Amino acid sequence: VTMAATRSVMRAVRVLEFGGPEVLKLQSDVLVPVPKENQVLIKVHACGVNPVETYIRSGTYARKPALPYTPGSDVAGVIESVGEHVTAFKKGDRVFTLETVSGGYAEYAVAAANRVFPLPDKLDFRQGAAIGVPYFTAYRALFQKGCAKAGESVLVHGASGGVGLAACQIARACGLKVLGTAGTQEGMNVILRNGAHQAFNHRDPNYTERIKACTGPGGVDIIIEMLSNVNLDADLQLLSRAGRVMVVGCRGRIEINPRDTMSKESSIIGVSLFLATEEERHECATAVLDGIEAGWLKPVVGLEYPLEKVAKAHEDIICSSGARGKMVLLL
Repeated sequence: VTMAATRSVMRAVRVLEFGGPEVLKLQSDVLVPVPKENQVLIKVHACGVNPVETYIRSGTYARKPALPYTPGSDVAGVIESVGEHVTAFKKGDRVFTLETVSGGYAEYAVAAANRVFPLPDKLDFRQGAAIGVPYFTAYRALFQKGCAKAGESVLVHGASGGVGLAACQIARACGLKVLGTAGTQEGMNVILRNGAHQAFNHRDPNYTERIKACTGPGGVDIIIEMLSNVNLDADLQLLSRAGRVMVVGCRGRIEINPRDTMSKESSIIGVSLFLATEEERHECATAVLDGIEAGWLKPVVGLEYPLEKVAKAHEDIICSSGARGKMVLLL
């Protein structure tokens, strides 16, 4: 490696202090990271934006990275170089990641080779950036934690975002009856195009009654819940006997009556991709790569932002009126 190469700099978003979206600073003199053994360096073409990244940035989340740091876990791009002992990838390979070591909101990112996967030509880089966190999380929620089985019913609550659409596609491909909610007509249309058998508008005051009419007295077997601080109490009324609510997203507290779980022996189960074991991650990866191969895994890209507009992206992912696909940064 020449001295010139080790000194090269890149544009990257840095968080120097925890706080609102305004703490995201785009810097143009960040050193390009160097991959260590079992790591790869990726030239980033697109990076996914996930709600959890806004919680971490605010400093209110359980996980606090050491400052300063660059956010971003799911990038798509091209291998620039590989560290020692990396045999699975070579310079020029198209890839997507589940997480990064150095942060994905940047022109280059280092990732552990076992968190990097080949990106087939049938998907573009924007779609590649919409795979990692949403699809692995959806698979974990449905099968590893939710024990979903073909023939069961699933309600994806907040189905038009990245994780929601992933859950609809996976559940439909695996033989479940899929119901989804969204906050706009456009969102409902997107859900129906991506695996849901029926869509409901969660802004309609009577939407839970409509879901009950659709599921009948039996109720719904699994609920994938993106906003549990708003919906958990109502979710417990919608469940079947031994039904389970999978808590994927939460933005605050809620009051529930635990008796509602007793009457049906239902469960409330938290989901964190961060806690997945190596075996579980491998299982997720296999399912995801099989889905791409089979053709049912088709990431839906929503709003796109240049790196300069990263603060706006963080604002919009929390405050926008309705999601329709995975939000990405384009480089």
